[in-house]
Amino acid sequence: MSITAERKQELIEEFQSTKGDTGSPEVQVAILTERITNLTDHMKTHKRDFHSRRGLLMMVGQRRRLLDYLKNKDTARYEDLVKRLGIRR
Repeated sequence: MSITAERKQELIEEFQSTKGDTGSPEVQVAILTERITNLTDHMKTHKRDFHSRRGLLMMVGQRRRLLDYLKNKDTARYEDLVKRLGIRR
């Protein structure tokens, strides 16, 4: 359900803006998107896992807030990130 350290490092390297960048909105949204995807697959088989459902909804809300922040700060970066991740919105 959770992502491995190797996969997380790959996402950081792919979406970082400078070397050592782990806290930019792009990196955070990419990691959250990976976790949301994994948890969505889990929820398809375990429909009554309400504790995981709550965690999934919280992650989706956090990602939405980060995307809204990025959209207000720099629309070009927002549109590039949404296109790279394949998030529909």
